[in-house]
Amino acid sequence: MRIAVFSDVHGNLAALQAVLADVEKRKVDYTVCAGDLVGYAPFPNEVIHLIQERNIPCVMGNYDDGVGFFRPVCGCDFKDDQARLLGEQSLLWTKKHTSEENKEFLRFLPYEIRIEAAGKRLLIVHGSPKALNEYLSADTSEHYLKGLLEEEDTDVLICGHTHIPCHKQWDQGHLVNAGSIGKPKHGKSSAVYALIQITKGIAVEFLDVAYDVEATASAIEKSDLPDAFAHMLRKGH
Repeated sequence: MRIAVFSDVHGNLAALQAVLADVEKRKVDYTVCAGDLVGYAPFPNEVIHLIQERNIPCVMGNYDDGVGFFRPVCGCDFKDDQARLLGEQSLLWTKKHTSEENKEFLRFLPYEIRIEAAGKRLLIVHGSPKALNEYLSADTSEHYLKGLLEEEDTDVLICGHTHIPCHKQWDQGHLVNAGSIGKPKHGKSSAVYALIQITKGIAVEFLDVAYDVEATASAIEKSDLPDAFAHMLRKGH
């Protein structure tokens, strides 16, 4: 079974369109989104509509929660006051420009999706099974991850939220962080997603997809969103 997982679209319609086109060429069996459809780029409604049109299963991200429930903060972990200010501006803009119908859609996204493939149990969440905004990454201890998988009775834990792709394997357990297609932080401007192949074993490939970054960056600059988001998108961090 071949599973495509993407995450953290963050209102970047061009990136989502490019990734879905790439997924179609690879003839996958199942496509799923690990959350955060909105925020940072100026196409929250268009992204949600495309997800709905394609009937793509999606879990709730912390940004989806923040916008859907009109929360005062997004639950992000900011490195400094400047980053916090930018995050607050993004959340305010997105709450203002996301339709009420689409806010309702975000409110009803599930916190987790569970599937089984070739005898392997897969759990898809945004941050972690414990919290929407918990960061699971290459630096997360194997001991902690083993405990999570045991508590959740799963073999493969799939997430996003960090915007940095990674795959950790130990014994029979796996952590797959799909990275971000709409606001990557892995040093490239391209969108990245995970292709997981499950047979007797599990193979994970991270695919970089080129798209019209400048179109999204220019749209950010033409909106009331901070221009800093356009700069980050061009640099991939």
